[in-house]
Amino acid sequence: MIKQPVRRLPGAPLLAVPLAALLLSCAAPSDDGSDRTAASTRTPVYASASASASTPADSAPPADGQPEVTAEKVRDAFATLQATYHSGCTPSTSAGECEYFLTRVRDELAQLDEAMKADPQGPGHFREPLAWTAELHDTLGTDTSFENLKKHQDQIVATRDRINRWMQGHPEDYR
Repeated sequence: MIKQPVRRLPGAPLLAVPLAALLLSCAAPSDDGSDRTAASTRTPVYASASASASTPADSAPPADGQPEVTAEKVRDAFATLQATYHSGCTPSTSAGECEYFLTRVRDELAQLDEAMKADPQGPGHFREPLAWTAELHDTLGTDTSFENLKKHQDQIVATRDRINRWMQGHPEDYR
């Protein structure tokens, strides 16, 4: 009798351990007594890696359909606002680039405003930046045209810069 060598797939042991852990975690009851096997029937939550650490992946989204705002949202919104420092609106900038820039800064300020209002520390913690964005919102009104944004370009950029300086003085809010 000739003995055939056992053929093994490379990497199979490395795959078996996480797969077994996944199967056990899905079948085992959780600490709160609920059955995780029902998790597949829940609505998935799509979150970043940092947000998933603080938000259970099997929780349902809020009833209004908007994603839950966590402390990480202020940090993320501030980071995208800071990214606007790499562009601008100068006399040599094309109208399309200028329109994109001003619209983006306005949108980033609005997202940061929403994140600050929903932050667990409460809107009182962000009193000054919220007042500055409210003033800008009052100035711009509902007119989102490029002409209106260009007219108020100095205030849009100044609001971004004031909020940046304020946040730099409060590193615990974005690190």
